[in-house]
Amino acid sequence: MMTASSTDPVSPVLAEVVRSGFVEGRHRGSLVILAADGSIEHALGDPSLPVFPRSSNKPMQAAALLRAGLDLSGERLALASASHSGEEFQRALVRTMLDEYGLRESDLQCPADLPLDPVEAEGYLAAGHGRERVTMNCSGKHTAMLAVCALNGWPTDSYLDPSHPLQRLILTVVEEAAGERVAAVGTDGCGAPLMAISLVGLARAFRTFVLAPEGAPERRVADAMRAHPEYVAGTRRPDTWLMRALPGTLSKMGAEAVQALALPDGRALAFKIDDGAVRVLGPVLARTLERMGVESPVLARLADAPLLGGEAKVGEIRATV
Repeated sequence: MMTASSTDPVSPVLAEVVRSGFVEGRHRGSLVILAADGSIEHALGDPSLPVFPRSSNKPMQAAALLRAGLDLSGERLALASASHSGEEFQRALVRTMLDEYGLRESDLQCPADLPLDPVEAEGYLAAGHGRERVTMNCSGKHTAMLAVCALNGWPTDSYLDPSHPLQRLILTVVEEAAGERVAAVGTDGCGAPLMAISLVGLARAFRTFVLAPEGAPERRVADAMRAHPEYVAGTRRPDTWLMRALPGTLSKMGAEAVQALALPDGRALAFKIDDGAVRVLGPVLARTLERMGVESPVLARLADAPLLGGEAKVGEIRATV
């Protein structure tokens, strides 16, 4: 097991928190950019060290479901790859999928939760609702996992056990896509097994998905996510903005400030903010895409991370990559 120590190298600063012209905080991390041929074009920190990609692993989990015979496409496959916001249209499709496969909400082993999107959560609570498993951002993935277990006659009560046939298949898919062995297996926030790979491997996996042959499980997942990004994230989420504004782009964030992305020509990036500050993802992602030569108004939207003093803007989070 890998643990941090006082002798570990200090990661470079990827973003600064600037208030009233004063740098009051710094966020460190590691980052890698792959060229179209898959070679490392630019790196900061040590992107060869393993990290938990958290929900950035979801495309690989979804590809494993297809390999195991689950016939998903369109919005349903996008939702199986999602960290959804808990918006009404997403909750409705999860419930529809549960009904289609003869499942109940109580079969889901993800925790009950509120909508991930703060705006949606306010309205949800105001309407008198409480935490539900369907509302949890990983409920689409868990529904699809249960469905493929039922299809193959695999146990459904232990589908989150790392030794379960489904989870062993997911580990194989992760390793194949990343081009490296999984360094560690942990437990994600939703209770599912979580495979650690390097940032280089994570970027390589996203590159694998966008360049996969048409009809391959990896390509089917990428195509569904890119065609239906609102089901992957939500109407107010950066992954959705990016996949809508940059056609052919595959983008997926993960908890603890992980981001992976591949452009349709095979260029890819992945980064991890050491302290897990998700607020830094937009500015760092926008600056990295600029470095890669991407031009789009969506980059300004991503980079906009103001700091407020009262109700006025007095500073910002700015990328230093």
